Amino acid sequence: MTAPAPVADAPEAEAPAPGRAARALRSSAPPRPRPLVLLAATTAIALALLLLAGTGVLVRHPVLIPPLAASAALIAGAPALPLAQPRSVIGGHLLGATAGFVVVAVAGPGVWSAAAAGALAFGATALARAPHSPGVATSVIVGFQGPDPLRFLPLLLAATVILTTVGLCLHRLSGRRYPLYWW
Repeated sequence: MTAPAPVADAPEAEAPAPGRAARALRSSAPPRPRPLVLLAATTAIALALLLLAGTGVLVRHPVLIPPLAASAALIAGAPALPLAQPRSVIGGHLLGATAGFVVVAVAGPGVWSAAAAGALAFGATALARAPHSPGVATSVIVGFQGPDPLRFLPLLLAATVILTTVGLCLHRLSGRRYPLYWW
């Protein structure tokens, strides 16, 4: 008769694998950008937002709204994403604003209209193949505040064209391809 095999103290699956703690502490986040790329992108965002602020001062109407700052960050920091392409930046904001104005025309401005406008804008941008989350945020602003569409829409169009143009210049100077597609 043979002796039974020795019993292990703990099953293999429960024992920590060598280096597991080290792997758990490692980040899966994207790498930090190179210093010159970061400096160029930060400078481009500053330039774009200053242009929007200056435009607002010239026309005596604020043009710098938070969703446009988010669009600038997408264009400068993630130019390959579909959300950063001109179709999505320009179309997403205009569709978002239009959704907001439609809801305001039906229900008036307010918190409920803002929520409905955001949902409508999401659906509209998805159907138009122009996804742009800052454009959805623009619809919420329109739904909540109900600005004058004849004043708001041309300024929004100008602002998105400014952002796209600054992004185009930034990426051409840095040797990166932007946009990946226009339409």
